[in-house]
Amino acid sequence: MRSETLLPLGKLDPGLAQPESALDLSRVADDARRVEAAGYHGLLMEETKDDPFQVLALAAQATTRVHLGTSVAIAFARSPYVTAMSAWTLQKLSGGRFELGLGSQVRGHIVRRFGMAWHPPGPWMRDYVRAVRAIWSSWQNQTPLDFESDRYNLNLTVPLFTPPPLEHPDIPVLVAAVNPYMCGVAAEVADGVRLHPVCTPRYIREALLPAIEGKRAVRAGAFEVCLKPLIATARDDATLAERREVARQRLAFYMSTPAYRRAFEPFGLTTLCQEMAELSRHQQWQQMAQRVSDEVLHQWVVVARYDELAQALRQRFDGIIDRIEVSIPVDSAQDQADLAAIVAALDDAPADQQA
Repeated sequence: MRSETLLPLGKLDPGLAQPESALDLSRVADDARRVEAAGYHGLLMEETKDDPFQVLALAAQATTRVHLGTSVAIAFARSPYVTAMSAWTLQKLSGGRFELGLGSQVRGHIVRRFGMAWHPPGPWMRDYVRAVRAIWSSWQNQTPLDFESDRYNLNLTVPLFTPPPLEHPDIPVLVAAVNPYMCGVAAEVADGVRLHPVCTPRYIREALLPAIEGKRAVRAGAFEVCLKPLIATARDDATLAERREVARQRLAFYMSTPAYRRAFEPFGLTTLCQEMAELSRHQQWQQMAQRVSDEVLHQWVVVARYDELAQALRQRFDGIIDRIEVSIPVDSAQDQADLAAIVAALDDAPADQQA
């Protein structure tokens, strides 16, 4: 499997691959170069506190080999044209190394944070990706834009606003998913799916892969299954114990989120998820973490020292996942060496794709 990481590499919540604080934009170029030197296949930027497209533009100028992508950009907060333009520019800037990861986000955020109307996300995402691809095709082939669907009617082509063709016009699109329906949509219209950390091997095998296989025949071409698993990792056992508890807190938060509940149902945890949701409404975060048993924790979280992490990930996900995201904090030359060893052990790409 191929390895990916999130920016910023040097300021991570260890074991969870999530930024602890606002991204230091002055460090993006250096961090991107370190990611490339570590041998990663891909460097991703999530949409939280900063615009991912602008940050990836900085990373693109500082690197030459590593692939760059959004993990993920919120589709429904932007028109398809705006997203198509941002991706087109990054593909040009990176020399063909960009991929567009799109996520739907939940209803509350779309309506109350972005101020957009809500529609059923599966059909909406299908229309959205097709609209973006139609815009790209119009630009690349210098033909009139003509796309009509339930959600969009795009047919205005103006030379002043039409970018020229690209040397590398094929921009991969990946769709974030946590349920079978969205996985099926991804298999229909995208080049891959980005699964949520709550997706266990059992849930992927039993619920998600059948949905993907049922739709994959609709379109030609390769399709990749990608995952950012929950990981608790450290060089020594004492630090690992601390990071395991951080992961327990994160898992409790995920269990409290109704949109993710389906991933916990096969394990008989529906009632516990409902209890977690009630606790979260009263901000009882510590009590939530205490409700996560070690048995449940190890179902969802990969807990391993650095020297055991690659083997633990392979044992859990080989044959299920094509690309996996793993990050550790890098504050020293030893950290960098540890990370490079983990990435090398995970990477089964041909030699000409490795650092």
